[in-house]
Amino acid sequence: MIDLDGTMVNTLGDFAEALNRMLADLQLPAVAPQAIENMVGKGSEHLIRSVLAHVGARNIDEMYPQAWQRYEHHYLVINGQFADVYPGVLEGLEQLKAMGLRMACLTNKPLSFAQPLLAAKGLDGFFDCVFGGDSFPRKKPDPMPLVETCKALGSMPARTLMVGDSSNDAQAAHAAGCPVVLVSYGYNHGQPISTVDATAYLDSLAQLVA
Repeated sequence: MIDLDGTMVNTLGDFAEALNRMLADLQLPAVAPQAIENMVGKGSEHLIRSVLAHVGARNIDEMYPQAWQRYEHHYLVINGQFADVYPGVLEGLEQLKAMGLRMACLTNKPLSFAQPLLAAKGLDGFFDCVFGGDSFPRKKPDPMPLVETCKALGSMPARTLMVGDSSNDAQAAHAAGCPVVLVSYGYNHGQPISTVDATAYLDSLAQLVA
């Protein structure tokens, strides 16, 4: 099970572009990419609400439906245009596929965003299944998405590795009974990834089978 944002693809540019277009539509000030980075990882609703609070929006609950509509519109338009696959990802996926391992992409990103992004970056062919933040009733760090993904892969949690970039992935894996490996370069809410308990830490997905 491999996370998407911050693990396989650096999508910070996409987030910044879509969010700032959304904020402009709402006549609110722009937000810096550096601030967005610390808000990524808990799904789009959390991200949008955090950004609205960051720029000083009032009545966020009332504003949220319109904000989501504008964000979804802009994200689907620019999806992948301001994002890059991290070094070593393609090599790592090719190695894992060559070993005959079944793989799933498991992200908190909405499925309607995740699938086109994987296709745009040439990563969609590696995965037996793709699940987004709206695929199950609960998102990571809840263990439910991992437990359900293990079922889809036909694998026991204890024999299914979670690869991610944040404490969300680690917390979900620990609760689901899955081993977890974390990459050193992603988004972890502004905290050093070394502070998060994991089986191992990688600088590249290519190191998974090294």
